[in-house]
Amino acid sequence: MCGRFFIPENDMPEELQAIIDTLERRQGEPVKRGEIRPADSAPVLARNRKNEPAPFLMRWGYSLGGRLVINARSETAAQSPLFADGMQSRRCLIPAGHYYEWERRGRERICYAIRPEGQRMLYLAGVYRFEGAQPVFSVLTRAPSEEIAFIHDRMPVILPGTLAGEWLSPAGNARSLLSMAQLSMEYGAM
Repeated sequence: MCGRFFIPENDMPEELQAIIDTLERRQGEPVKRGEIRPADSAPVLARNRKNEPAPFLMRWGYSLGGRLVINARSETAAQSPLFADGMQSRRCLIPAGHYYEWERRGRERICYAIRPEGQRMLYLAGVYRFEGAQPVFSVLTRAPSEEIAFIHDRMPVILPGTLAGEWLSPAGNARSLLSMAQLSMEYGAM
């Protein structure tokens, strides 16, 4: 399950650089790069008031009873009281260079950087809500692709950038779009 992801500090893909540049101009301060952890603010794509895709800075994790809910099971999110509204009308994409997952071998934990095969960036599918004035997001997860199933029994839903507009639109069929998640992953031990 996705508990960390990475935004490159340099040599960033142009698409990701454009998102961060827009946010930094709007915010007037640098956007965190490197390892992104729960409770950190991160770049997220969502619909703006004009109903157009736009970058926003959101905190990772829904607050629930004193803890953060950072992930939602894609198979059941539409029926969950916590995530159903987000699945229907507040979907988002979280751009990153890769995400991290840890394999457990007895007492040893091996960290892997994972992303779609042959790509320098990815879009994690998510949902968001507002807690007061603060926008917060959770990452959708699914069963892992075959290549990485030995690492963990879950992985984030990764959508191709070509589906960004459809995923962000409330008119897009979430179930159908989730079935188009990227499957072929590459990984490397850190």
